[in-house]
Amino acid sequence: MSEKISIFDTTLRDGEQSAGVSFDLADKLEIAERLAAMNVDVVEAGFPAASPAESQAVAAVAECVRDTRVCGLARAVPRDIDIAGEALRGATAPRIHVFVNSSDMQLAHQLQKNRNEVVGLVAAMVRRARRYTDDVEFSPMDATRADAEFVAELVRTALAAGARTINIPDTVGFAYPAFLEERLRKLRAAVPELDDAVLSFHGQDDLGLATANSLAAIAAGARQVEVAVNGIGERAGNTSFEEIVMALRIHSEALGVDTDVDASGICGLSELVATRSGMAVAANKAVVGANAFRHASGIHQDGVLKWRENYEVMDPVSIGHPRGTEIVLGKLSGRAGFAARTRALGFDLDAQRFERAFCAFQRVADRQSEVFDEDLRRICGEEPCRDS
Repeated sequence: MSEKISIFDTTLRDGEQSAGVSFDLADKLEIAERLAAMNVDVVEAGFPAASPAESQAVAAVAECVRDTRVCGLARAVPRDIDIAGEALRGATAPRIHVFVNSSDMQLAHQLQKNRNEVVGLVAAMVRRARRYTDDVEFSPMDATRADAEFVAELVRTALAAGARTINIPDTVGFAYPAFLEERLRKLRAAVPELDDAVLSFHGQDDLGLATANSLAAIAAGARQVEVAVNGIGERAGNTSFEEIVMALRIHSEALGVDTDVDASGICGLSELVATRSGMAVAANKAVVGANAFRHASGIHQDGVLKWRENYEVMDPVSIGHPRGTEIVLGKLSGRAGFAARTRALGFDLDAQRFERAFCAFQRVADRQSEVFDEDLRRICGEEPCRDS
């Protein structure tokens, strides 16, 4: 029987930290409602202490989204905790996410506190957050570059103070899968109390390893993964929502885990976030990129026409893709792709006409990157070997 992986979506918080992105209240509400409709477990609505407008937006999401946990981020300082608690007052299932620096580098050069001071902060601020909700998450920021024994001490302290979820953030995208898996296994061995809590992982994609690291975290016992739609977020972005959801769906049996997310809304959600954020999705982006189900090579076209699974690991219909599998005709296309497209356009060519038309098609394909339907209509309707 599969174990459930909770999907914690931070599009509205860390996703909004993408340079140049700013969601207004309407954006946040629409995205949060869509996430809730897809059965996402936790929506991190924002960082309430950042501004009065941000606090109001988190409060509005908390009031609007009733069947999904709504989370607010807070530094380990009293003001942040109190503002988050107030913003989440109207939530059906509120969560406060408390974080503090944990690496010696950040303690010295950003927080300017020693380890003992940080341990005391964690204990006091988790307890303070528990005044507002029994659902408190704790993150030791930059945990993958921090001393492992100190991270274990912070985790132990947070659990004793009442945290129910412990999130290990790869804040600067430093980790690689084998390193991370070993780190988390050792953390669980050092802090057996974690067996009664939820272990979570938050990946950044600075080295392009966020999805791989998240899967390694799951293998090490993490049962929550923090993600953002289209992988948006600070610097190179976060672990991609759609990549994790589909990887877990496709490999559910092998991994022994699954999610409750309704994958059929993935493409619509991706388009919504791209529009509201102003961040276009790269054509070659996994799962939701424009080219994810477009086939240009003749060998691939022949294979996918014979059996879609020959060259597609997922069914585009399962993620709500508006067009599905596409054959893109160009200079690398072969006869199979050309024949399929001309038949779809209503042309029934005998062998001789087909060869002449294919010859003309190749001439056109040598001059332009893609041959469109209007080109094919002209080719099949004229003397095909003429250089049109």
